[in-house]
Amino acid sequence: MGDLRQRSPILVQERLRDQVANALRAAMTAGELRVGAVYSAPVLAAELGVSPTPVREAMLALAREGLVEPVRNKGFRVTELSERDLDEYTEIRALIEVPTVGQIARTVPAGELEALRPVAREIVTAAARHDLIGYLDADRRFHLRLLALAGNDRLVEVVGELRKRARLYGLTGLDRSGELVASAEEHLELLDLLIGGDAPGAEACMRRHLGHVRSLWSAGREEEAGAEPAPVPTPVSASD
Repeated sequence: MGDLRQRSPILVQERLRDQVANALRAAMTAGELRVGAVYSAPVLAAELGVSPTPVREAMLALAREGLVEPVRNKGFRVTELSERDLDEYTEIRALIEVPTVGQIARTVPAGELEALRPVAREIVTAAARHDLIGYLDADRRFHLRLLALAGNDRLVEVVGELRKRARLYGLTGLDRSGELVASAEEHLELLDLLIGGDAPGAEACMRRHLGHVRSLWSAGREEEAGAEPAPVPTPVSASD
């Protein structure tokens, strides 16, 4: 029993660390944490409404993913991805996801695919409402749930890791230009093709969607270069 009592607080702390890490990833993706800027754990903790410890643990986890790097006695610097990094992440995702959606179009019943429509609509609704964090969350759930229909858990894990590393840049500017809505609507187009059993069409749509995402990265990087620092996202609740 003593071991169980000792382990329980650790599990709670791990869950909070994961919540903080997800919040910080979303802030980076939405451009709320700037590339090249240094952030201290106590400052981020105050913004998120948690203690500094889970923030430090979350930042160390993000450092292992290559999203930040420690800066001695100061905190963590948000790292920049090179154009080559972005090209390589896009290429790997295309190699995995394009043939996988073709397989799904040929083998998965329409009813299982239709179950994804509410999530696809969430993506469009979030984009239309300028809810960047909601957009990112729904987009992640749609893509990973779709790939899960292929029945390969390791494939889903790999794409999930690639999505973490290949964060988008400066979504605020893309939102203002209306490009985010166009990208969001591609999810409904892809879903219709899959339900219709159009494997070549689904593969072409996924390839185009990933190319669109890559162009958003480039546009967002340009936007981010001239943008003012933005606030840290919504506080994290330990009970979530």
